[in-house]
Amino acid sequence: MVMMTGRRVLAAAGVALLLTACGTSAASASATGAARQNLRTALRDLVGAPGGPPGAIAVVQRGGTTSVITAGTGVVGSATPPQATDHIRIASVSKAFSGAAALALVAQGKLSLDATIGQVLPTLPKAWAAVTLAELLHHTSGVPDFSASPAFQKAVSASLQTAPPPAQLLSYVADDPLEFPPGSRYEYSNSDNVVIGLMIQAATGVGYDSLLQQDVYQPLGLTQTSLPASATMPVPFMHGYAPEPGTNPEDASEVLAAGWAWAAGGIVSTPAEANRFVRGYVRGATTNAATRAKQFQFINGATSEPPGPGANAAGLAIFRYRTSCGTVYGHTGNTFGYTQFVAASANGADSVSLTVSAQISPSTNKALFPSLRHAFGLAVCAALAR
Repeated sequence: MVMMTGRRVLAAAGVALLLTACGTSAASASATGAARQNLRTALRDLVGAPGGPPGAIAVVQRGGTTSVITAGTGVVGSATPPQATDHIRIASVSKAFSGAAALALVAQGKLSLDATIGQVLPTLPKAWAAVTLAELLHHTSGVPDFSASPAFQKAVSASLQTAPPPAQLLSYVADDPLEFPPGSRYEYSNSDNVVIGLMIQAATGVGYDSLLQQDVYQPLGLTQTSLPASATMPVPFMHGYAPEPGTNPEDASEVLAAGWAWAAGGIVSTPAEANRFVRGYVRGATTNAATRAKQFQFINGATSEPPGPGANAAGLAIFRYRTSCGTVYGHTGNTFGYTQFVAASANGADSVSLTVSAQISPSTNKALFPSLRHAFGLAVCAALAR
């Protein structure tokens, strides 16, 4: 969500591969092994590239069989690779969590996809009043992105470690008109998910973080996932960096208070729990069938941020990724020190979470992003064994 450039590169590091036993046919096992080897090689090459992330980890699951594939280190100066139980910033994958919470309330009849900002949050700008929850989830709201505001960026720079209350994030664009008529086009906006979080609170009278615990974390068995306000990371954590060729990588793990992103990108989880979340989320474990059917109506060509593998399309707080190895559904994210990709097959049986310890996107590291996106695609192939 927030861009940061680093100062140096980590030399190529070792790669560890952990595979569990699998009772598949020889041909299937061979395909699975080849796909995971390709992913392992891609992560090793990414870590070894000039300006590459110091570490990378992918949790790949096919049914009940899980593989953890790592490259590099979880902390610069240590030989220990990243662990599936290390805490990480999941950045804009947090938007899938706000989607899960909102769609749970829709299934419970406490919110409607047709509910408008004006109905639920009448104190927000009148220009936004007609925007619906569905348009916010689809990024077709037209609400301007607070994180693109120069005033917001100045405020962040002046107070990295202390964030304002969530509602204040929208104050940076409160006087701006809508970018376009609601529903007329797709445009990714961090403001959408802050509004969603506030709508969830207003509709229930319960804090957003408490709703996440009740309707997302507990049903999916997530015990190491949280929405902190501060910059402090839970221990243990995979450190995030801002590497640049020729200099020592700057540790960006605890630079920015998570409250500056809140529902748009503040959640902390682990690679293992990010994988568990996407499996349940995609199969509809936190909503009902009717709501999930509406969620899975896609806008072709609408990309996540950063773009995911293959042809991207946007649903309600979920993206479809059509790749050469098959179609998966999930989300991406990037913030200081971290870039994320999570995806699962439609039934949630096959899945992957991939984390690298640097912010890599077309806008923050144009040179490395093609290699990372290639790794996203190979992660899908490993999950689908193709």
